[in-house]
Amino acid sequence: MKLSNLKPAKGSRKAGRRVGRGPGSGRGKTSGRGHKGQLSNAGFSQKRGFEGGQMPIHRRIPKRGFTNVFRREYSEVNLDRLDKIDKAEIGLQDLIEAGLVKKNTAGVKILGRGLLSSAKTVTAHKFSQSAQKKIEDAGGKAVLAGKR
Repeated sequence: MKLSNLKPAKGSRKAGRRVGRGPGSGRGKTSGRGHKGQLSNAGFSQKRGFEGGQMPIHRRIPKRGFTNVFRREYSEVNLDRLDKIDKAEIGLQDLIEAGLVKKNTAGVKILGRGLLSSAKTVTAHKFSQSAQKKIEDAGGKAVLAGKR
């Protein structure tokens, strides 16, 4: 095998359309582009969302609200899911290993759905009031992790 012998697989390459080869070809004269207009010129490329000069939909629809670039996102974990972890002390790494939190970068907030069957020390970035109360009622502790 040599570089000069390489060929694409049979049927994998399609011949380009031959235009401008006389009236008998079906694509002669204007080469299938019609008469005049911006579409007929060489080098024409349409912008995304272009609607032929009509005001595009992304400009017709009114804008609302704003995006807060300082927003903090938290992964939420409920108490009933924490109860399935068989450890007395549950840290952020334990939540990742159990598959309750996807990545280490996100903050973690513990929510109050469900109950804890045993006393557990839970470390997270935030706790809802009901979750904190239920953890303490079960004899455990809610410990705030480092600032986020």
